[in-house]
Amino acid sequence: MSSIDLSGKVAVVTGSGRGLGLAYAHALAAHGASVVVNDVDEAVAEAAVKSIAEAGGRAVAEVVPVGTTEAAERLVNRAVEEFGRLDVLVTNAGILRDKVLWKMTDEDFDAVVTTHLKGTFTCARAAAVRMREQGEGGSLILVGSPAGQRGNFGQTNYAAAKAGIAAMARTWSMELGRANITVNAIVPVAATAMTETIPAFAPYIEAMRSGEPLPDFLRKGEGFGTPEDCAALVPFLASEAARGVTGQAIGIGGDKVALWSHPQEIRAAYADGGWTPGTLADAWPTSVGAELQSVGIPAPKFPEA
Repeated sequence: MSSIDLSGKVAVVTGSGRGLGLAYAHALAAHGASVVVNDVDEAVAEAAVKSIAEAGGRAVAEVVPVGTTEAAERLVNRAVEEFGRLDVLVTNAGILRDKVLWKMTDEDFDAVVTTHLKGTFTCARAAAVRMREQGEGGSLILVGSPAGQRGNFGQTNYAAAKAGIAAMARTWSMELGRANITVNAIVPVAATAMTETIPAFAPYIEAMRSGEPLPDFLRKGEGFGTPEDCAALVPFLASEAARGVTGQAIGIGGDKVALWSHPQEIRAAYADGGWTPGTLADAWPTSVGAELQSVGIPAPKFPEA
């Protein structure tokens, strides 16, 4: 079994006071990295730092809402001031403002896009500047979502931001390749404050918190588990073992890890001299229109009672 050693490396994990972000921070620290914990709530951030220290890790807190250039530079500077360098950035911070299109306000849209998409951009830019100055490579680990891969009802803002994050991972992997900086998007699925609001999942999450294991149809069939199940991917992508992995979207949850495909053409048709609306209508059903793609996150397949 390969040993993942991050000793001497320094990581910033945004939105790491609780949930998936806290699990990522703990996993990085457990494998030797020093961690800058970030949250908007000082008490939550300090509690996270304390829990990492009690487990034998090294961490400090930087309390700031991500999105602005100033916030991004504060996070990078804190890593350098406390630990001397920066090697890993995990852009996990996020919020939700779910509404259907015709009810979503400008404020709902802007808040989510600012935190998820702009926050990922500003933090990644600041981290890339520092890593390129160091000249020793690094890892940008951007947190995506199944909603960004397939869309999700009521999540215009969130799905758009997460789709943009996956696109940025592909773009930055090309731009930062010569600097030996890997860039990947991860697509976690776990029992969190978000998923526990889904009625079908609620009884299983409640049972899990009472000490019962999640059934195999969830852990394997749905790739659904705990935040800690998702955390293993982060130290791996931050390590030398994943130095050749870049520009990818990788899903993880429960007992499952999966590689998502990149968007690509799947069918094509041709017309000499180009297309007209009429020739498109004639050819569509038996050419490119014969394989229309599904949308949305597939509903969980629960066993029949």
